[in-house]
Amino acid sequence: MSSRQMTLSGILSALAAAFLTMGGMLGIATYCAPILAMAALLPVLEECGPKAAGAAWAAVSLLGLLLSPDRELALVYAAFGWYPILRPRIWRIPSRLLRLLAKLGIGGGMLLLLYGFLLRLMGLTADLLSSAPWFNALLLVLGIAVFLLLDLCLKRLTDLWRVKFRKRFFKS
Repeated sequence: MSSRQMTLSGILSALAAAFLTMGGMLGIATYCAPILAMAALLPVLEECGPKAAGAAWAAVSLLGLLLSPDRELALVYAAFGWYPILRPRIWRIPSRLLRLLAKLGIGGGMLLLLYGFLLRLMGLTADLLSSAPWFNALLLVLGIAVFLLLDLCLKRLTDLWRVKFRKRFFKS
C-alpha cells in the first residue's frame, strides 16, 4: 500500500468515526450516521481495494463502539458497514432476480441478527415479539426497504466518485 493510499484510508476512517460519534450525540441519526460513515469509506474501497476497506471498516467499527454514545448506532454500522465491500460482487451476478434475492437475504438476515442480538441483550424478546407480530413484520419489511435504498445510494455515490470527484483529488 502506498503512502497516498494509507493517508486516504486513515483520513477517511477518521471522518467515518467522527460521523458515528456526532450521530450518537444527536440521538436522531441512528441510521443516517452509519450510512454517512459507509459513504465516507467508499473512496477507500475504490482506491485501495477491498482489503484496505475491510481494515478501515473494522477500525471504524471498533472506534464507533468505543466512542459513540449511541450503542445501537455503532452496532448498526458494525452490522452493515461491510456491505459496500460485498456490493461489487453482488452486482456481478448476471440475473437481476438473483441479485435482488441476494440483497433481500443479506438485508433481512443482518436485520434479524442485529435486532435479535439487541433484544436478547436487553432482555425484551418475550414481551416485544409476542405483543404485535404484524408490527414486527412491518418493521422488518421497512428495514429491508431502507437497505435496498442504501444499496441504490451506495451505487450512485460510487458512480459520483468515479466520474466527478476522483479527478479532483487525484490529478495524476
